[in-house]
Amino acid sequence: MSQEAIVMENLCKDFKVLNRHEGLKGSIRDLFSRDYKTISAVKDVTVTVNKGEIVGYLGPNGAGKSTTIKMMTGVLEPTSGKILVNGLVPYKDRTKNCENIGVVFGQRSQLWWSLPLIESFKLLRDLYMVPRKEYEEMIELYRSLVDIEPVLHKTVRQMSLGQRTLSDILAAFLHNPGIVFLDEPTIGLDVSMKSKIRDLILGLNREKKTTVILTTHDMGDVDALCKRIIIIDKGRKIYDNDIEHLKSYFGSYRTLRVRLDNKDEWEETLINEKTTDVMTVITEYQKTHKVKDIQLQEISTEEVIKKLYEGGTK
Repeated sequence: MSQEAIVMENLCKDFKVLNRHEGLKGSIRDLFSRDYKTISAVKDVTVTVNKGEIVGYLGPNGAGKSTTIKMMTGVLEPTSGKILVNGLVPYKDRTKNCENIGVVFGQRSQLWWSLPLIESFKLLRDLYMVPRKEYEEMIELYRSLVDIEPVLHKTVRQMSLGQRTLSDILAAFLHNPGIVFLDEPTIGLDVSMKSKIRDLILGLNREKKTTVILTTHDMGDVDALCKRIIIIDKGRKIYDNDIEHLKSYFGSYRTLRVRLDNKDEWEETLINEKTTDVMTVITEYQKTHKVKDIQLQEISTEEVIKKLYEGGTK
């Protein structure tokens, strides 16, 4: 049996965009214009994701992440290249593909707004034709991983943002899909709820061996959930490996945190020890300021990603 959940080979997606003109005359002209330009949203991406992996699919806004996810879910057809999800071509077998994936896109809930959560679960059970025994086992698994009793009989419109997000993730896993796509699952949530959702995702991945594709700008999600990250920028894959391997590129970087005597907040400076002597920087601080405290920290995942976007590995 194949261990590959997702296979993409030389995947490309282009869009034709009208070259628009300004003003009223320009708008009228655009109605009849054939002046189009081609924009490459995804360029020659080759990736293989094995079953059971949690992979962070990262990149700045406009990098091509959402376009790639839409091709994996079957919403978009590639311009060229090969894509297989659970052995299926997503855009050709959309119905079968949808039966074995789960999706959570930001704040777009798939639950019924005016129904209690348990009734939404029952409707999803019937839609996906989940056997009753498997459904009940999944509900019991949910109970063992997170305290769902307070929300089971609450309508979605009465839930807090964190409760709705938690419920949407539970709904995405309910039919035991092979792959779940999570797009910014913890956006706007407090620290406590973020931690609860991260623990839930890890628990479901561990118990069900579900492949998880995570897109996020929250590096806390990446550190907590992902052993492997794929980074895309301007449509091209620029990194595919584990986080620690990425940090090794920047092993000489440290974050110097200095708190001055007249301030409560910390001032932070990223230092490359190959080119800058840390003690020299500290000495310069002490010449002009009264330093209350000093910390030297390893470079964070967030700083590493930022450096990579800036072309720091070259």
